[in-house]
Amino acid sequence: MSDSFAGGRLTIDLGALAANWSFLARLDPTSECAAVVKADAYGLGIAEAAPALARAGAKTFFVAHLSEARAVRGAVPNATIYVLNGLPPGACDAFAAIDARPVLGCVDEILEWAAFHAASGARGQAAVHVDTGMTRLGLDPDQARDLLPRLPFTPALLMSHLACADEPLRPETGRQRALFAELCAQAPGVPASLANSAGTLLRETDGGGLGFHLRRPGVALYGANPIAGRPAALRPVVRLEARVAQVREAPAGAVVGYGGAERLRRRTKLAIVSVGYADGVLRAGGSEDGAPGAAAAVGGVPCPYVGRISMDLIAVDVTDAPEPVARGGWVEILGDTIGVDDLARACGTIGYEVLTGLGRRHERRFMG
Repeated sequence: MSDSFAGGRLTIDLGALAANWSFLARLDPTSECAAVVKADAYGLGIAEAAPALARAGAKTFFVAHLSEARAVRGAVPNATIYVLNGLPPGACDAFAAIDARPVLGCVDEILEWAAFHAASGARGQAAVHVDTGMTRLGLDPDQARDLLPRLPFTPALLMSHLACADEPLRPETGRQRALFAELCAQAPGVPASLANSAGTLLRETDGGGLGFHLRRPGVALYGANPIAGRPAALRPVVRLEARVAQVREAPAGAVVGYGGAERLRRRTKLAIVSVGYADGVLRAGGSEDGAPGAAAAVGGVPCPYVGRISMDLIAVDVTDAPEPVARGGWVEILGDTIGVDDLARACGTIGYEVLTGLGRRHERRFMG
């Protein structure tokens, strides 16, 4: 959307996105680095993000749904595309039509894909998903031990998904890796994929051994670090600024916002900015008496939110801002001072939810 009078201005740095992919690729040169662009490239736009990643060197892309695979095919015609959420009943023709590869995670999907190929002679490929501890999608280990040696087709990829790699001290990651390696031995010669963003970053400090043949970073591409407390050389990709609708003075003792959740302790200059939870700034980031919330930034200085976040508005305390704030001006909601992970922590959530929740009302600008 391009609207110079929008309440929010979202700048997406495609150069930083490409640099993050290159950084992650260098962590393990023995393993291919793919790119996860599901959820419209984590909310930032497949049509722009996928070509930028392809120019950086990404050849393989992962999405959740066939509709997203179509978007990637249109943006990067030569891409290898895997669809993580599997094969819906009756969808084989649709996958074959755009040469997208379903990630088959149950016996019924495997049988339907095999029957389609036997009947049609289609030459499309698919991945097989084995469950090593997430208990979500995938063949359970006993099914995998039984089926993998006698599959009626050769998978293009055998994959599983790490459940706890964002917490490096958890023993589950080592157990998942060992089980996955055992199951891979049931399908010799088939490329394997286990590492997500956290698994890819663990390689940097732990040696990890999680890379196998192909890694699938997602959120780290977009500048969020899935491993709290472990800095990584990721560049911020998004900058969100909010337009100031009004600047007002309020006396000590005044209450701010719905429910009067916060009472001012001093005379305060408030900037009322034109974004809210409808724009992806989660309501949980608001403040109340004795419980601070998130912050915006003015001139590189954090300025706290005051009171509850509304659908379209946030009150920000700019009393101590280092530069003037005026109607029509801008404050930083996300950027160099307030990172994606900073806002996520203040809202009690994760960077994934912040990125994918950024609303569609912002004026969007792409750079790089």
